[in-house]
Amino acid sequence: MTFVARRRIPTRAIVLDRSLESLPIFRLSDSAEDTAISFSPESGGRWRVLPSPGDRLPGTFDQDVYIELLHRYHEAGAPEDGVISFTLHAFLRSIGRRVDGRTYEQLRSALTRLERTILESSGVYIAAKEGQPLEGRFTILSAVSIARRRTAEREQFTLFPVLTASEPGDARVTIGATIRSNIAAGHTVTLSAIHYLSLTNPVARRLYRLLEVAREEGMVTWRVPLAALAEQLPLTQRYPSHLQRVLQPAHEMLLAAGLLRDATFRQVNRDWLVDYVLASRAA
Repeated sequence: MTFVARRRIPTRAIVLDRSLESLPIFRLSDSAEDTAISFSPESGGRWRVLPSPGDRLPGTFDQDVYIELLHRYHEAGAPEDGVISFTLHAFLRSIGRRVDGRTYEQLRSALTRLERTILESSGVYIAAKEGQPLEGRFTILSAVSIARRRTAEREQFTLFPVLTASEPGDARVTIGATIRSNIAAGHTVTLSAIHYLSLTNPVARRLYRLLEVAREEGMVTWRVPLAALAEQLPLTQRYPSHLQRVLQPAHEMLLAAGLLRDATFRQVNRDWLVDYVLASRAA
């Protein structure tokens, strides 16, 4: 294959499974809490995220890896078999991460975690093709394979002497069939890659994803109980004052990026709410 044939042609769009985007998956704090994430929406049912034995729940780095994987899947034309290939070096550069032995290991671990973390839906995740909530389990990635680079190719990494103990590799991963099915059915939300990467706060990135679900469902304004929002993101804080301190910087970042027109905390009787006014769709 020639260099021209292999060259990646970047696009701005990140097309994601709308059902998955509305559900919590990634931890957004540095809490050591590694038990399952559990979420029960007002519409009923239960959603759980179950870490692989001996591993932790997906976190902020894993969120960025997930987004980039779906970005590349869209760029590749959403291949029917769900397979995408890339070098670990190029992937880390794409998500704006420093390239060294530590981040190579982080990426390997994140890909494995996205393959092994179980997502369990009890009448919550909407399977668009079937037109009904899913009762079952699935994973974001159904297969991950990482091969060491050939010796002749390693010469291009001489500027990275720290990689001796953790050589770069070629990854081949498969996006899970459940997610591919919803994307193929058009049950999606679309993010701007430029805007996503410009949001340096992990909570802002997650909130951007969730706000696009609201937009896709025809909302211009969205009022949500603060406690319910914390569960849906998810956040580990529970006191309203603590939640506001975590969300406020994310709100300011989204407002500055032009992704929100307004975000206001309101207390109605004893309940705290958040009112969002969505901006026009990002380019």
